Amino acid sequence: MLTLSIDTSSIVTSVALHDGVDVVQSVDETAPHRHGELLAPAIDAMLRSAGVGPRALDRIAVGVGPGPFTGLRVGLMTARALGHALDIEVVGVGSLDAIAAQLAGQPLVVATDARRREVYWATYGADGSRTAGPAVDTPVDVARRLRESGFDGQVIGPGRDIYAEAFADFVTGPEVLASAAWVARLAAVGWTAASTAPLYLRRPDATAPGPRKTALL
Repeated sequence: MLTLSIDTSSIVTSVALHDGVDVVQSVDETAPHRHGELLAPAIDAMLRSAGVGPRALDRIAVGVGPGPFTGLRVGLMTARALGHALDIEVVGVGSLDAIAAQLAGQPLVVATDARRREVYWATYGADGSRTAGPAVDTPVDVARRLRESGFDGQVIGPGRDIYAEAFADFVTGPEVLASAAWVARLAAVGWTAASTAPLYLRRPDATAPGPRKTALL
């Protein structure tokens, strides 16, 4: 099964192609706030490099977050639009799950940047199963919860580095980022979300204006 994979849950615009055995092509471009302009060209360039046309795809896998509203929406809407146009299945994969899968086999906490001085986070057991989250909290609150639970694994993800002081009491693993390649690998083994609904975990910064106020003359 040939799967196109997309993840835009972080500052990385990430796409990959999985042939049913493993990832055969991938492109990762780090450029904050440019998912909208980078994603379509990255998909096109990758498929051309692989010598594959869109009609050859059997499925699309997409990271559903959690992640910032705008970037996450770009990936999800692109995946849904392509799936509809090609009449193929679209499946969602938790973006934090795809980070944790890169270091499976030990207890982990994945923490990514949620802005507003907060992190998106989730915990994982040694068997790779998610044991808590995903959620959004301050790094201090996450660290407190980990200490109270007696957590003795590794903390990984960009949020760990951004808020290193908060996580100073914990073992830190190697640097790992959100990756369409790992979204594709999880989709290949059936590790998919219940839907492709985005995991924003909080309301977007932009809100619709309220009713106009009337002036008293």
